Amino acid sequence: MKTRRILVSFTFLFALLFLFHNVALASMVAIRGNNVNMRSGPGLNHSIIWKLDNGFPLEVIGRQGDWLNVRDFEGSTGWVSTTVTNTVPHMIVKTRQGSDRPINIRSGPGLENRIVAKAHHGVVFKTLEKRNDWVKVEHSQGVVGWIAKRLLWGF
Repeated sequence: MKTRRILVSFTFLFALLFLFHNVALASMVAIRGNNVNMRSGPGLNHSIIWKLDNGFPLEVIGRQGDWLNVRDFEGSTGWVSTTVTNTVPHMIVKTRQGSDRPINIRSGPGLENRIVAKAHHGVVFKTLEKRNDWVKVEHSQGVVGWIAKRLLWGF
């Protein structure tokens, strides 16, 4: 009976460690710098598959040494060095790909607020605040406003 209790306890502890390890991997980072290489594997010897710019948000799905295995808002995966990432929250417009119709950036968190600017698919913003279903964002060119969370991806 005592052996069974120890085995159950060990199994439970192992399951918790596995769960926390995977939760830790499911974090977000943003690119620090412009023209940063996303590679096909963890190292400079792997081919460049994308060039990313400052603030581009990525989900961390794995790690090997100083390299992060990441996924972007469209599901593409690759590897970036930890030296070119940070944890400053950023969002990217995820809707209306291939459309000329932009989304609205508003003066406050709600449809009743005036439109202060517009943004297209793939535009990156720094996250300033989250309130209910809205996110206050800032563009690198100085535009500040609110976007409905469902139109964005990131942290």
